[in-house]
Amino acid sequence: MLGSFYDAEDATQEAMIRAWKGLDRFDGRASLKTWLYRIATNVCLDEIHNKGRRARPIEEGQPFSGAPSVEDLVQRPANTWIEPIADARAIPSASDPSERAILKQSIRLAFVAALQKLAPKQRAALLLIDVLGFSAGEAAETLDTSVASVTSALQRARATLSDQNFSRSPDLSEAQKEILDRYVAAFEQYDIDALTTLLRLDATLSMPPYALWFRGPAAIRDWMLGPGCGCRGSRLVAAAACGSPAFGQYRVNPEGGRKAWALIVLELVGDRIAAVNSFLDVENLFPRFDLPLLLADA
Repeated sequence: MLGSFYDAEDATQEAMIRAWKGLDRFDGRASLKTWLYRIATNVCLDEIHNKGRRARPIEEGQPFSGAPSVEDLVQRPANTWIEPIADARAIPSASDPSERAILKQSIRLAFVAALQKLAPKQRAALLLIDVLGFSAGEAAETLDTSVASVTSALQRARATLSDQNFSRSPDLSEAQKEILDRYVAAFEQYDIDALTTLLRLDATLSMPPYALWFRGPAAIRDWMLGPGCGCRGSRLVAAAACGSPAFGQYRVNPEGGRKAWALIVLELVGDRIAAVNSFLDVENLFPRFDLPLLLADA
C-alpha cells in the first residue's frame, strides 16, 4: 500500500494502537481479521492522503543523455522513492509454494511502483482480493463499502495494470542463475564490457535517492566507466529483496576493508537483466537485510 517499509512499520504500530483503544467497541459482527484489516487499511489510506505516493526514478522523468558527471546527481527527499524490503520480512518461511509466489509478486519493485499509480481504494481492493485472498464481501466489509463498489474498484485497478507484464516465476531458471553468476564476476572484476552484455537493450540503472537514471547498455557503460568508476574493486554479497535477486555492494574503504555502498536489486526478464536498482541509503537499509556496514579484507 505504502511503498515503504519504514512507513509500513509506523502504520502497523498506529493500527495496533487504534485496535487496542477500540477493542471495547469490537462487537463480533465481523471477524477479528476483517476488523483488524479495516483499521490497518484506514491507517494506510490516511498515510497516502497525508504523504502522497512514492515512485522509482524511472517513473519521474526522462533518462539522462549526454556525458554524465557528478554535478548531475540531484538528490530528492527519501520519502520520494519506493524502498526495498527484505524477502525474509515479507514472506513467511512456512508459506506454501503458491502463497510464496503470490507474495513474491506483491513486493516486486515494478508491481509496487504500478500500485502507487492507482487511486488509494483501488490499490486497497486489489491487494485485499488478489494478494491476500479476501472475498469481495470481506473486502467490502474491510473498506466499509458495497460489494458492487469493491468489484468496480478491482476491475478498474486490474484494467490499469493490464498492459504491464508482472508474471515472473518465483524461482530462478538455470539460465538466470548463470546470468547472476556472470553479473557478480563482471562487477567484481569491473569488466564493464562483459557486464553490459548481460543487459537488455532497454535496461535501466537508477540510484535512489538521486533522480538521475540511465537507459540502455551504452549509457550505463558510460556512467560506470565515468563518474561511477569508484565502484571498481567492489565486492557483492548476496541478499534477497523485493522477490528478486539482490546484493549488498561494498566499495574499497581507504581505511581498510570495504564499506557498504548500495543495495542492488536486479530485475530479470528472461535471460537478461532489465533493471539495476542501486539503493544508496545503506545506513538504514543494510541492518534490515542483516548485512554489515563494513567488510574485513578476506
